[in-house]
Amino acid sequence: MNILKFILLSVIICATTANAQQNDKKKTFSSAKGASALVSPQIQVVPIKDSKTARNYELYIELPEDYAKNENKAYPVIYYTDAMWHLEMLSACQEFILEDVILVGISWQLDMNEDLKKEVGAHVSRFRDYSMSAHTNPKIQAKYQLGQARTHLDFIRNDVMTYVDATYRTDPNSRTYFGYSLSGEFGAYILMAQPDSFNNYIIGSPTIKDEIDHLSKLNTKFGPFKSSDRSTSMNANVFIAHGSLEKETVVAPIDAFVSLLKDRRDDGLSVLKEVIDGNHSTAFPSTVIRSIYWLSSLMNHTASDGYDVSFWDVPLLNNPFVTTTPANRNDGIAVDTLSVANNDQNAILNLSQEIFEGTHGGYDALLISHKNKLVFESYYNKGRINLAHGQASAVKAYTSLVLGRAIQMGYLSTEDLNKPLIRFLKDVDPKKMVKGAEKITLHKALTMHGGLTIDRDQWKEIEKDTLRLKGQGLVQTLLEESAPITKASQTYLYGNFNPMLVMSVIDAVVPGTAKDFIKRELLDKLDISDYTWSNHISGLPEAGWRVRIRSRDMLKLGSLVLNKGKLNGEQLISEAYLAKATSAIVKPTEDWMPKDYRYGYFWYQTLIKVGRKSYDTTFAWGGGGQRVIVIEELDLIVVISGHDGEDDKIMNQISKIIIPAFVKE
Repeated sequence: MNILKFILLSVIICATTANAQQNDKKKTFSSAKGASALVSPQIQVVPIKDSKTARNYELYIELPEDYAKNENKAYPVIYYTDAMWHLEMLSACQEFILEDVILVGISWQLDMNEDLKKEVGAHVSRFRDYSMSAHTNPKIQAKYQLGQARTHLDFIRNDVMTYVDATYRTDPNSRTYFGYSLSGEFGAYILMAQPDSFNNYIIGSPTIKDEIDHLSKLNTKFGPFKSSDRSTSMNANVFIAHGSLEKETVVAPIDAFVSLLKDRRDDGLSVLKEVIDGNHSTAFPSTVIRSIYWLSSLMNHTASDGYDVSFWDVPLLNNPFVTTTPANRNDGIAVDTLSVANNDQNAILNLSQEIFEGTHGGYDALLISHKNKLVFESYYNKGRINLAHGQASAVKAYTSLVLGRAIQMGYLSTEDLNKPLIRFLKDVDPKKMVKGAEKITLHKALTMHGGLTIDRDQWKEIEKDTLRLKGQGLVQTLLEESAPITKASQTYLYGNFNPMLVMSVIDAVVPGTAKDFIKRELLDKLDISDYTWSNHISGLPEAGWRVRIRSRDMLKLGSLVLNKGKLNGEQLISEAYLAKATSAIVKPTEDWMPKDYRYGYFWYQTLIKVGRKSYDTTFAWGGGGQRVIVIEELDLIVVISGHDGEDDKIMNQISKIIIPAFVKE
């Protein structure tokens, strides 16, 4: 959303509230002779009957301004209950925040008992329709017939949605429910009873203090999430909020409900909870704005301006974004059109749909660059074109590039790779180190053969002494606490100790700090500005994980490898070092790693067979599915990012579908 629109909407709401308060203070009003009700030309009022109960309602339908002009366009739909109370706020949000949606307000029952209407108000049916449990007092229950949420949901699913989908051009993958207070309780019920009713749920200050047990039973009935069975996922985005001044009796059940959802560990369920300034009533306007702002972020592959939440709070896209003609974003990446055989292009597009559906795991982006031009770009789930994505252990490969930059600039040489690592650390005391400490070289550390042996529980205790681990104190401590370094101990052992040994050397030899060097000599030169590179407990930059960059920027790092360390004609990374770093030096020994994988200097290497020929494939690899894959012979780079917690099966699809598409027989 444009920030100016957001500010303008906030000003309008504040002005409207202030004006209403001023009017309340007036004791008399001028006569309004001949006054009539305002009829909005944008809103269609459609009578509708519950086909099972014969109860009469109305729908307040507001179409986007461009609806008539775009005859081939399907639109997301926001369904909201308590329509008369919520209509104006949501209509304003449609104007200023989320323009391309259809709003469908569902009224209270029109033909309710007139005595009840006079006693309670026109909204009396909401107590029956939105509540999930009957009242314990028989007299109250007989009067209001509470606990008919299931009946009302059937009406919405069978009659309302059927009518709307048949009458308007709707997007079946982007349905949203909005409810506040008691209608928020109704939203919580829908989510747990029939989550496939909507893709997105906005649940404001739900009145669920007596319904946690009921919701828990519905959760148990739905069953636990299993990553191997996508039907066990709720497949929903949930925004839930309450006012900061609400009573603990309101807040505690909401927190319990959020915990119930998050404890599912459902990677198809995204839950964001916010606390809005105000009490139950005054928090409402801001809840509407914040939730619709959140909703806009899951309908577009480009996140709204200023969108700032943790990765796990990023909602899942309702639809994938896939293009074979990527846009030029003036970010240093050349673009072109995907030019492969029709059957290959169709296979790639089919793979994209399967990725969106979760067939191969949880992935967020897939990009393809051919001949140094981006020709295919796609985002799914939590992927956004302008949001940085966690890199996990792919960071190790990026650290290797940083070392290659230091070598290119003359702060180290390729001969230094085989010298004792501690030679470059002036602040350590070798006399206090274990026997064999000098056996650790950069070459050994880069190939995960450092040979450090430290008890994990012991190291957790050591980490509490942060002062001891500052700077080169990290290496000093590691080599004091490790068992002796021997030929037997210097076998392949994957982990983050070895990368931090390398980062310690980088920090020691470059001018300034390693952090500044990484920014100045690698990221700035690649025009990578939107990133997070976290610090290790030592104060040094992390060398093995905890870095976030955009998927497009992953492509830039891959281009350095493809172009043998050159960037726009400048030799950024030592060519000799890079050739060594991306070669098959050692064989990893982990059981979970494919047998045909080899390891260089934090870069993996394997052969991928297409027909009768095999292609050398170099790649950075991080948990969850982060990969930067480079095949020099095909002039090809493939980037994948994800949050897959299982087998990371996407490499099989890349080998079978994407790479063969660029092989010319």
